[in-house]
Amino acid sequence: QVQLVESGGGLVQAGDSLRLSCAASGRTFSIYRMGWFRQAPGKEREFVATINWTGDSTYYADSVKGRFTISSDNAKNTVYLQMNSLKPEDTAVYYCAATRTIRVVTTPGDINYWGKGTLVTVSS
Repeated sequence: QVQLVESGGGLVQAGDSLRLSCAASGRTFSIYRMGWFRQAPGKEREFVATINWTGDSTYYADSVKGRFTISSDNAKNTVYLQMNSLKPEDTAVYYCAATRTIRVVTTPGDINYWGKGTLVTVSS
């Protein structure tokens, strides 16, 4: 099994920045890609960004492209999401996700492991 623990959420104002972290433990050798999803109140969980462990393959949702940056630290088994120019519509619970496949996964149903989530609230 793999355990994922997120940290770094909080309340910020529009235009501010925030960095989320996700630490993986357990059978991390089975993971090929890590990423982030988010779920706003009353909405479905949606893909945000994904990265492989070597950091040379990233993919973003159009809604965050140019504002969010995903990165990985293989030695620490940790993935980060740097969020800049935050907007009120970015308000959501952000979930760390991991998959055992090398391909990019954007569908929640295809994720193998989930963290418990961290709340990000952006006020206007």
